[in-house]
Amino acid sequence: MRAVVGLRRWRHNPLRRQTDLVEAWVALGALLLMFLAVPAIGWISGTLIDAELRRTIRAQHEERHRTDALVVRVDTAPGRVMYDPESAAERASGRPVIAKWTAPDGSRHTEAVRSAPATVRAGDTFPVWTDRGGQLTKRPADLAAARTHAVLAGIGVAAVAAALVEAARRLMVWNLNQRRYERLELAWVQAGPDWGVSSK
Repeated sequence: MRAVVGLRRWRHNPLRRQTDLVEAWVALGALLLMFLAVPAIGWISGTLIDAELRRTIRAQHEERHRTDALVVRVDTAPGRVMYDPESAAERASGRPVIAKWTAPDGSRHTEAVRSAPATVRAGDTFPVWTDRGGQLTKRPADLAAARTHAVLAGIGVAAVAAALVEAARRLMVWNLNQRRYERLELAWVQAGPDWGVSSK
């Protein structure tokens, strides 16, 4: 709004310098970019990232399978792969166990699993995620989490774009001010040492 007012003010002002008009146009251009281009860039970036994350999650769901592991015994040695339950609290309070499970391809596996749920005992079952060959893996990413990441990424890209627009505007205004100072210095030199002295 200030840019529009500035343009109207400088349009027919007799004190207007060319740099004043350029500065007002620069401000108006930056304002339009902030309100139109920056949100569009954020939206497009977020949409592209969301689509890519969804493809990744679909691939993870195709490659990873949830199955039930049977606890053979509670173990004291650390396991090779960490069990990745749904909640971080469960992971923090988990325990190592020796567990066995059947892979999607029908092969049977018995392995040490770190951080199984803390309450499991021998004979209990708990869910694990495996690949097609039965090797333990982390659970696939969640669609809601992917959407959140995409929204945050879009906001981040928009913020960076807004910062770049503002930085470009400030750099152009700084250049205009430098030109004004140079012209002012030249005017002082042309006025000479007698400037302001009244003649008798």
